[in-house]
Amino acid sequence: MKTIGKYEIRGLLGRGGMSAVYKARLPVVGKLVALKLLAPHPHLSQLLGNAEIERRFIAEAKTMGKLRHPNLAELLDFDRHDGRPFFTMEYYCHNLGLVMGEGIRAEIPSRVLSLDRVLRYSRQMLLGLSRLHRAGVVHRDIKPFNLLITDQDQVKICDFGCSRLRGEFFKEHGGIVVGSPYYAAPEQERHPEDVDARADVYSAGVVIHRMLTGLLPGEREARPSEIHPDADTHWDDFVARALAQGREERFPSAQSMLEAVDDLEIRWARRKGELCSGLDLGMMDLGQTGAARPPLRSDPIKVGSAEACDSFSCDALGRPLMHFRHDFVYQPHLDTVFDRGTGLLWQRSGSPDPLEWTEAQAYIDALNSLNHGGVSCWRLPTVPELFTLLSPYSFSREDCVGAPFEMGKKRFWSADRRSFTAAWYVDAELGFAGWGDFTCRCDVRGVCRAKGKPV
Repeated sequence: MKTIGKYEIRGLLGRGGMSAVYKARLPVVGKLVALKLLAPHPHLSQLLGNAEIERRFIAEAKTMGKLRHPNLAELLDFDRHDGRPFFTMEYYCHNLGLVMGEGIRAEIPSRVLSLDRVLRYSRQMLLGLSRLHRAGVVHRDIKPFNLLITDQDQVKICDFGCSRLRGEFFKEHGGIVVGSPYYAAPEQERHPEDVDARADVYSAGVVIHRMLTGLLPGEREARPSEIHPDADTHWDDFVARALAQGREERFPSAQSMLEAVDDLEIRWARRKGELCSGLDLGMMDLGQTGAARPPLRSDPIKVGSAEACDSFSCDALGRPLMHFRHDFVYQPHLDTVFDRGTGLLWQRSGSPDPLEWTEAQAYIDALNSLNHGGVSCWRLPTVPELFTLLSPYSFSREDCVGAPFEMGKKRFWSADRRSFTAAWYVDAELGFAGWGDFTCRCDVRGVCRAKGKPV
């Protein structure tokens, strides 16, 4: 097994012009970390020289080491391997790019997020940026793949390789691009060494626009209110200000942008109250109509990414092609929810904490051992079974009375595997199937094929 310093390397996570990032394991305790090793591209070495590249690499580590905030990735260790510096950071399986389904070609449409999730992620991203800016740091590479999503659905900004400290000045070589296409501010593309916090404001605006529309700014001249079913024209004004071509016309800081998000959140809470206030909740039919339900597969399968759309009846972004009517019966005394439409009995609460896939089966075994809900046929659900729990991402009447399941759980492991080391999960809030290796952590909700009608 390859090692770097004392760390066991478990796979390559990514490679940039200056470094390579690996998934690594700390021996004995088994803690997983992201390990970033100085490994410059030959072209970059020719442009800057190895001494300057190492200086910038160490500067990134120092920047991370000095900052501590819930929405900033934390540096854990720094060392050298065969003379090359490396440092380790917190490791998480998910990032916003994966959650949205953004691919290598960023211009291809991605998933649209619910307005509540847009607000939550925007707030946390801007809180992290505000902390950076107070420390005099401009990140210069805010984009979905640099926003980690923790097991508790918390945003953490990472990758400070392009960041610049206040008072630090160095002329960028003409052959070096700082930041990422589509997300970098106009002035950053022209003069990357002469930017301030408003460049990060622009990048954050692109991220928010993408969460709302699934598109990059300028594509199809799409305003958030024209695409997102819950966004009003106040979102159009907010995004337009964040994305102003002239930095003097943008929000002056991440903090002021955060205050605007607060106002949008207050408006959205008021609108949700108005949507629910006029409903007769006692007469509501909370079901969702759809086409005739195909037979549900309960036996797990192993299916690769190329065949997943056909196997799971989903689109290219992992979203089910249809939604079906719910007919839930909540049984609080048993901690179960019975769906009369499918005949499936679900555990209401789910696992107390996110678990690795191999831990998920032990959790299911414990449910059966305890005869949870009065039955002992619990198992991990398949992707099609989890799909039956999904609703579209827009706010609906069902949200007015609350879901029958315990709130706060979003990603659930399925029994279906992608490979010998990875399995499929379903994001219950955004409504799509994704995959993660067995060391990723997701929630677990047991399912059972009920015999007769539970009571």
